[in-house]
Amino acid sequence: MTALPSVLRAPADAPHVLDRCRALVRPALTEAVGRMHPWVGEMAAYSFGWCEVGGRPAAAPAGKGVRQALAVLGAEAAGAPGRAGVPAAVAVELVHTFSLLHDDIMDGDAARRRRPTVWKAYGTGPAVLAGDALFALAVETLAAEPGGAQAVRALSAALGDLVHGQADDLLFAARPWTGPRRVRPQEYRTMAEHKTGALLGSAAALGALLGGAAPPVVAALDRAGRHLGIAFQIVDDVLGIWGDPAVTGKPVHGDLRERKKTYPVLAALDSGDRAVRRLATLLDDGEDPEEAAALIEAAGGRSAAMAEARRHLSAVDVALAGVVLETGAAHDLRALLEYLVRRDV
Repeated sequence: MTALPSVLRAPADAPHVLDRCRALVRPALTEAVGRMHPWVGEMAAYSFGWCEVGGRPAAAPAGKGVRQALAVLGAEAAGAPGRAGVPAAVAVELVHTFSLLHDDIMDGDAARRRRPTVWKAYGTGPAVLAGDALFALAVETLAAEPGGAQAVRALSAALGDLVHGQADDLLFAARPWTGPRRVRPQEYRTMAEHKTGALLGSAAALGALLGGAAPPVVAALDRAGRHLGIAFQIVDDVLGIWGDPAVTGKPVHGDLRERKKTYPVLAALDSGDRAVRRLATLLDDGEDPEEAAALIEAAGGRSAAMAEARRHLSAVDVALAGVVLETGAAHDLRALLEYLVRRDV
């Protein structure tokens, strides 16, 4: 496996930042879920890895809590205590989980973090209901805060972008690999900003907003999160083709077997390389993913993807450098942002 360039390697203290923020947010997140209908709350707790089907306590694999950490750090970057960003952290984590429940249904994914997805464990209808309840709870959580109306408007705008990105992603699947209707890399970047970046940017921006930050700081954190989302998604795409299964938990060449229109594939098809026709045939047939991966790399798809990820990481730095942030929080924030695109590919 080729080592990832140092610009995409995470500082060693990033996991400690995540641990600290999760510990701060967990009591409020638990309290919020506890206000839900018991059955719906059980599904929410299952999705967080807190329980098994039926409610028996569990210590299942859970997410890293990146979005909630961004909200806490957004408040601290504004000079407020981290607890000021906790309601934003809870709201964004609830919205993120809601989106995963619905995404798993749309994509037909039967497993997440090595466990059955909520719709497989409880049924499609109950999973939709749990997702709706999580979104309603997120709005309620933000609305209860001072300045909650502005925060709810900001979260709603981010959710609108997320839906826009998800719609584009679903529509991409029906478009051809080549020809005038093919998906261009620029379209993919826009989709990734909406689907992945909007909620990352919203997390940091909402934390700063509840922490009393000035509008330029809120806007800068939102921009940084959006660029980060594009970089994160593109690196994830590289992993989906060339990543080590022992690290990613996914089969090698998995995205090619599923014929996903990811950034390295689109960049290769847009390169004008003489092997594009052969690559498109392989992708159409879903055959010989090893040859397809080799053709994508030879056409420059992998290198173009990594270069694009670096460009967006540089844009993150530009956004953060343009405003005054509390020094310690700014350090933790940069560590966390780099951690999100740390991969061994």
